[in-house]
Amino acid sequence: MFKFVGSVSKSSERPRRVQSTSLIDEEEICGRVGERNALVSMLLCESSEQQKGLHIISIVGMGGIGKTTLAQLACNHDEVKRQFDKILWVCVSETFDEFRIAKAMLEALTGSTSNLDALQSLLISIDESIAGKRFLLVLDDVWDGDYIKWEPFYHCLKKGLHGSKILITTRNESIASMMRSTDVISIKELAEEECWALFKQLAFFGRSTEECEKLEQIGQRIARKCKGLPLAAKTMGGLMSSKKTEEEWKRILNSDLWKVEEIEKGFLTPLWLSYNDLPSRVKRCFSYCAVFPKDYNIEKDKLITLWMAQGYLSAEEDEELETIGEEYFGILASRSFFQEFEKSYDNRIIKCKMHDMVHDLAQFVSENECLSLEINGSEELNVKKSLDEKVRHLMLIIGKESTFPISTCRTKRIRSLLIECRRFDHSSLNGEILEELFRELTSLRALDFPSLYLPSEIPRNIKKLIHLRYLNLSGQKIEKLPEALCELYNLEKLDICSCSCLKELPEGIGKLINMKYLLNRDTDSVRYMPVGIARLKSLRTLEEVRVSGRGCLDGRKACRLESLKNLEHLQICGIRGLGDVSDVGEAKRLELDKKKYLFSLTLKFDEKEKRGGERRKNEDDQLLLEALRPPPYLKELAI
Repeated sequence: MFKFVGSVSKSSERPRRVQSTSLIDEEEICGRVGERNALVSMLLCESSEQQKGLHIISIVGMGGIGKTTLAQLACNHDEVKRQFDKILWVCVSETFDEFRIAKAMLEALTGSTSNLDALQSLLISIDESIAGKRFLLVLDDVWDGDYIKWEPFYHCLKKGLHGSKILITTRNESIASMMRSTDVISIKELAEEECWALFKQLAFFGRSTEECEKLEQIGQRIARKCKGLPLAAKTMGGLMSSKKTEEEWKRILNSDLWKVEEIEKGFLTPLWLSYNDLPSRVKRCFSYCAVFPKDYNIEKDKLITLWMAQGYLSAEEDEELETIGEEYFGILASRSFFQEFEKSYDNRIIKCKMHDMVHDLAQFVSENECLSLEINGSEELNVKKSLDEKVRHLMLIIGKESTFPISTCRTKRIRSLLIECRRFDHSSLNGEILEELFRELTSLRALDFPSLYLPSEIPRNIKKLIHLRYLNLSGQKIEKLPEALCELYNLEKLDICSCSCLKELPEGIGKLINMKYLLNRDTDSVRYMPVGIARLKSLRTLEEVRVSGRGCLDGRKACRLESLKNLEHLQICGIRGLGDVSDVGEAKRLELDKKKYLFSLTLKFDEKEKRGGERRKNEDDQLLLEALRPPPYLKELAI
C-alpha cells in the first residue's frame, strides 16, 4: 500500500538525513590493515606535555592510491571517535582558499553557517570554539605549498586542548614538511592479493561459482595490470562486472591501451578502458560533469536535470527520461567514476563527488566545452582569457566582494550557465546585466541561479531564451513572474521553491505545454493558481497547487480542484486550500483514483483557519477526503 503521514508541518517534503563525508563502508575496503593500525595509534597516542606545537600527521601518496579512504577509516574508528570532542573534515583541493576553509571549519565546530565576512573574524571564532576541546581536523587533498596561507591556521589551532591532532592527505611530501608534520605515513601500492580481492569483489558480484571459476585466471591477469592502485582496481572491477562472456573479458585483457604505461595527459589506463567502453550517450553525460570544480558536491537530481536539458537522454515511448538518467548515473557510479556518496534516510543517493583523476579525464574528453571559474575580486580580464570560444557549459562561483563578469554575455554559444555565490555583492547583478544576459545568451538550455540574488522583477526579454528547458529561480525575492516567461515553449522544469515574496504566477502559464516539473513548495504568498495549469498535461511534478472554492474572490480565473482532472501523468502532487472547497462533487469530478502514475500526494485543509476565517467542521473535511478517493497504490500520502 502506501506510507501514511498524519498532521504534517509546513514542509511536507521528504526528510533527508545526510551522511558525513568522513563515513565509509568498511566492508568494501581491502587491505590497508597495517597503515590503518599505524594511523589509529598515532591519533590515539598522547603527546608529552613538553612537546611544543601541534601534532600533525600527513598521509602521502600518488593519486588513486587510497589516501582519503585511509583517513576515512581512521575517523570512523570507534576509539578515535571517543578520543576527540570534535572531528572536523574539510576538503581543500588545489586552491587553499583560506576563507572557505575557515568557514567550513567553523561550521563543523558550531553546526551552523557563519555570516562573518573577514578571515580574522572567522579565526577568532574558531579560536573560541576549540577552547577546552580536543579536536581532530582532517584537511583532505592539500596541494598548495604556500606556508603564508597555512600559518594563521597553525597559530589559531594551537589553542585547542592538549592531545588535539591534525591529519593531512596530500600527493606531495614537501606539503607535509611545509605544514610541520610530526609524523608521515607514505602509502604504497596494494599487495597483489589485496588488489585481486578488491577487483573480484566488484567484478564477480552476483555471478555463480561456476562462472567465477571460469573467469578467475583472466581476472587475475587484469587485476595485476592495475599495479596495486585501488582506484584502478575498482574502476576495472566495475567495468568487468558488466561483461558477461569469456570473449569480452579477453578483449579487455588484450586491449592495446595496456601497452602504453600512461595514456595521453597521464591518465590511468583503467580509466581510459572504462571510459571507452561506455555507451556514447553515457560518455556525453560523463564529460558534462567537468562543468563542476574539483571536490564539488554534485547533486544527483540536479545533474540528471542538466543532462535532460541538454538532450543527452533518450527514452522509448513508455519510458521516463528521469529513469534513463538514473540508469546512466548508475552506470557511471558502478565504474567508480563517482564516489563519496551522501545518502538520504531511505538510502537514496543525494550527492556524490568525483576523484581528482576522474575529473581530469572528464575535463580532457570534454575538449574544453565544460568550464568552471571561481571569480575573486575584479577579474574581468582573466575571465575573458578563460572563456574559450569552445565553451558550451559554464559554472561561475562568485567569491567575496566580486561582481558578475559581464564578459560572460559575450560567449553566445553557451548552453548551460550555472551560477553560485559564496559571499555576493547583491547589487552586482542588477536588471540591466540580467537584460543583457537574456539578450545575448539565446542558446541557453539550462540557467541556474541557486544562491544569487536577482532583482524583484525579472526582465521581460527572458522570452528570448527560446531553447531554455531548465530554469532555477529558487530562493529569490521576486514578487511576480513576467507573462513573457510563458513564451518559453521548450521549458520543461521551473524551480521557484522558497520564493517567499512571489504573489502570483503568470496568467498564460498554460502555454508552457512541455512543462513536466513545477517545483513551487514554500511559496505561501501565492494567492491562487491560474486556470491555465489545467493545460499542462505533461506535468509529472506539481509540488503545490492552491485550489479555489466557488466563493473565492478570484474564482473565475483561479484553478479549481476539478481543473486537475486532465493531468494524467502526475507522479508527485500537493493540493492546498481544500478548506475552501465546499462542493464534494468537485472532488469526485477530479477522479483522483484514476491517476495511475501518482505515487506521492499531499493534501492540506487548513486555509480558512490561517486567514482568520471560520473553520468548518471536521466532518466536512472527512466527506471531502472520502470524495477525493486517493489511488490505493500511493507510496506516500500526507494530510
